[in-house]
Amino acid sequence: MTEIPLSHPRYASLMAREKIATGVKKGLTSTQGLIAQGRGEAFDYLIGERTLSSAAAAARAAAAALILARQPAISVNGNVAALAPQEMVDLARAVGAPLEVNLFHRSEERVGLIADLLRSLGADRVLGEHPDAAVPGLDHARALATRGGIYDADVVLIPLEDGDRCEALVAMGKTVIAIDLNPLSRTARKATIALVDNLLRAIPNITQAARDLKGRPAQELEQILADYDHKGTLRSALVEMQSYLNDQFEVPSRKGCCF
Repeated sequence: MTEIPLSHPRYASLMAREKIATGVKKGLTSTQGLIAQGRGEAFDYLIGERTLSSAAAAARAAAAALILARQPAISVNGNVAALAPQEMVDLARAVGAPLEVNLFHRSEERVGLIADLLRSLGADRVLGEHPDAAVPGLDHARALATRGGIYDADVVLIPLEDGDRCEALVAMGKTVIAIDLNPLSRTARKATIALVDNLLRAIPNITQAARDLKGRPAQELEQILADYDHKGTLRSALVEMQSYLNDQFEVPSRKGCCF
């Protein structure tokens, strides 16, 4: 990896780029993942590269859903494995969920490399190497799933996800938690809970919320979920985005939103 000084104003963003590039070199990430990273980074600029209040509330709702789940599961793709493998292992441990490798540009070698990486970082349960089921309505490799993992889960976390699989998982009756910096994406709109945030901020926020909420009465967790407003969360993200841009260019604020 290129040495980037901590004093660089783009340090965090440049480090994320380096992680993705290194992931490609190691065979964890597809070359198409570089494009996905750039697209997300563009939206991160629009929110000031910070966790919005709407995303913080969504992280708390996501943690409550994972704790209440009968059988939670967490999906890991190539970009997630390159950017935040240890953070994913920590979250899985905090909520008692398996990690399941799921790739659009799938090869058995890539699946094995990602699974081995997660295990080397302390993951207790890693699935995806031997899928034995398929998500209905999908005609590509992301349909592959594992019984006892994503296929049977009632709550699924899908960071950096394809919209069609998000929609298909919701159609199966699952609570789907998405992390997507674009509040207008199909993934964000079709998910049950959406965090409009950078993966590198969102995953630790969910983990911390899970640790804070673990052991609380189920009624309290259910109330957190009841208070979560999905469309309101996406609308708030757009309003906060607009407000940030107005502040940068000293444009007078206007009420309302395009969402």
